[in-house]
Amino acid sequence: MYNRATLVNGLPVVCEHIPYVRSVSIGFWVACGSRNETSREQGISHLIEHMVFKGTKNRSAREIAESIDAVGGHLNAFTTKEYTCFYVKILDKHFRLGLELLADLVINSLFPLEELEKEKNVVVEEIKMYEDSPDELVFDLLTQTILNQHPLGHPILGTPESICNLNRDNLVQYKKRFYTPDNSCLAMAGNVDFDGILEESNYFWRKLTGKFIPESSPSFKIQGKSCLRAKNTEQVHLCVGVPGFPRQHEDRYTLLVLNSILGGSSSSRLFQELREERGLVYSTGTYYAAFRDTGLFSIYAGTSLKHFSQVLALIQKELNNLKENRISTEELNRAKEQIKGNLWLSLENTTNRMSRLAKSELFYRKFISPEEVLEKVDNVTADNLRRVAAMLFHKELMTLTAIGPFGDEEHSYLKGWEG
Repeated sequence: MYNRATLVNGLPVVCEHIPYVRSVSIGFWVACGSRNETSREQGISHLIEHMVFKGTKNRSAREIAESIDAVGGHLNAFTTKEYTCFYVKILDKHFRLGLELLADLVINSLFPLEELEKEKNVVVEEIKMYEDSPDELVFDLLTQTILNQHPLGHPILGTPESICNLNRDNLVQYKKRFYTPDNSCLAMAGNVDFDGILEESNYFWRKLTGKFIPESSPSFKIQGKSCLRAKNTEQVHLCVGVPGFPRQHEDRYTLLVLNSILGGSSSSRLFQELREERGLVYSTGTYYAAFRDTGLFSIYAGTSLKHFSQVLALIQKELNNLKENRISTEELNRAKEQIKGNLWLSLENTTNRMSRLAKSELFYRKFISPEEVLEKVDNVTADNLRRVAAMLFHKELMTLTAIGPFGDEEHSYLKGWEG
């Protein structure tokens, strides 16, 4: 059962009661991520996520860890381009502890100077580790290239320079600016009674105050580009990206189905063609990320340098095929059933259920049920897919990024793609 209320301080609370489980997942979600950062602030959202675990007015960093370990719970956080989440998964009988601990972290974090300097070093090492993972780094390169210096293109981790230049006051003021009741929500899912949690939620979260002042977002200037980065790797890691649809766009469901057909599974077209039929790649896939005011559809493949041009040509061939030929009923239904199955299986986890509640509240200010999503998916037609493919898969909209052992031949690869 879904319930929603607003605390005295204005913080929305959304909850799903699941009586047949023993766990409760509680999450504090704030609409603040790397897209909200200025160039000088790059990485500050993620750094704050780290620092809340380094001590509060009531607990040291060690006591935070011991509090959750003592009851067998799980406490964590993550940062994305548009939101940050702090969450706890705990046994239902320890619900009160989980709620209080989460509020303590979010509201009473101290950002001690000594810990801040250590954690800045930790994040810089995390950035270096990321640089050594070209299969992940190429996605950042794609986002930065296709979004043309827009804040959405900022790396979530920041840069070594931006992290080193951040100070405690930067963190305090940034948190004060965004961590407000009207820019956040509290989400819960599991064996918890909604009527019984409101009083405790009001008490533990009463000191979260402030008013969020929205800021204007720069406009997008998206055009097809190419960016190849030479790096001494065994494989070429490549991404092809095009603009996608924002969260509120009705065609996002069509693109979701298109994603499944093109590269969303081991039976998808690209996986079958590039790996199973030709043996050119080990890993390939497609991904759709929807943001507030735009989206990004990307194709990834890892291959050897000698197969780079061939893989690109085959990707382009498959995109043209989707634009020019109607998808069969059998393939369409298989993609829909895959999406349905993935969604229902994910809902067996209370943390996933909590996340769905939070995203519905944060992005749409209403509850979007799984049934509503699947009805939209069911309504996607083969004509919809062909129309959207024709709309998005234009050469002038495509951006190519790649990381690999490129030498003097680099320009020939670019010409092969652009010509």
